[in-house]
Amino acid sequence: MKKNIFFLAAVLLLAACSSQNKIKDSSKDSHSDQWISLFDGKSMDGWKESEGPSFSIENGAIKVAGKRSHLYYVGPVNDHNFKDFEIRMQVMTRANSNSGVYFHTRFQQKGFPDDGFEVQVNNSHRDWKRTAGLYDIKDTAATFVKDDEWFELGIRVEGKHVITRINGQTIIDWTEPENAVAPKGHPGRLIKPGTFAFQAHDPNSVVYYKDIMVKPLP
Repeated sequence: MKKNIFFLAAVLLLAACSSQNKIKDSSKDSHSDQWISLFDGKSMDGWKESEGPSFSIENGAIKVAGKRSHLYYVGPVNDHNFKDFEIRMQVMTRANSNSGVYFHTRFQQKGFPDDGFEVQVNNSHRDWKRTAGLYDIKDTAATFVKDDEWFELGIRVEGKHVITRINGQTIIDWTEPENAVAPKGHPGRLIKPGTFAFQAHDPNSVVYYKDIMVKPLP
């Protein structure tokens, strides 16, 4: 009788340990509460430029300065393929500069990306469409931050719902309608999985990006 009791206790103990290990392993596999860096502040590892050269590293930030070009994330995080996510970064613009952050895009060797959405980065350029607007989808003419100052730009996509934020303040809140048609000039501007990219718009624009963090959503 005692042997049976000891045997049963041992079985229950092993089962409890196994269950606990599964819980730990499961938590390690989940990225729902984890912010993951896409830029190490020292190198272009995980990034690929299209035309350029218009991107360099300066004081721990990606410096955008040069002719039209785009810098695409091609690294290992989520196999550079994001559908539902939240991304945030620190940004600083110089006077009269224009840039943008693309999401749901794919590498394209020449031209402005056909695929994906552009979140505008522009606080004083002649283009009236300002920072955090969803370019040619839902733009904003309001300016919320100044040139030569760091600010946080955030983008959240969940399903067909897109939110952009500046320093935590919601700027654009937009949902892609059912049976949406891509706007003229942007054949791939529809919600679908893809990667991120930074835009070098023109030789007179200088913009900086750093602390680029992403959180894939379940």
